[in-house]
Amino acid sequence: QVHVVESGGGLVQAGGSLRLSCAASGRTLFTYVMGWFRQAPGKEREFVASIWWSGGSTNYADSAKGRFTISRDNAKNTVYLQMNSLKPDDAAVYYCAARQQSSYRYDYWGQGTQVTVSS
Repeated sequence: QVHVVESGGGLVQAGGSLRLSCAASGRTLFTYVMGWFRQAPGKEREFVASIWWSGGSTNYADSAKGRFTISRDNAKNTVYLQMNSLKPDDAAVYYCAARQQSSYRYDYWGQGTQVTVSS
């Protein structure tokens, strides 16, 4: 089982940057894939980026490529989402989630952190 807690959301002007953090706990984190998702009002939750604890392989949604970077700090059991060149369309609640490497389903979710982008 994995427990995740997000932090780092806030208000930023368009063109600005934010770094989200996801603190994870669990006995076998190295067997998990960590993902960032977001959900804007009236829209479905969508995938943003993911990273494997073991090996660090990453994957990004097209909307995130070139602007967002996902990374991990194994010593701190923390995953980050660096977001640059933010746009008003990036405003959403951002969620951190975890899935086992052998599964496509994310089973463990945080409470989310709000990102607001002013134009």
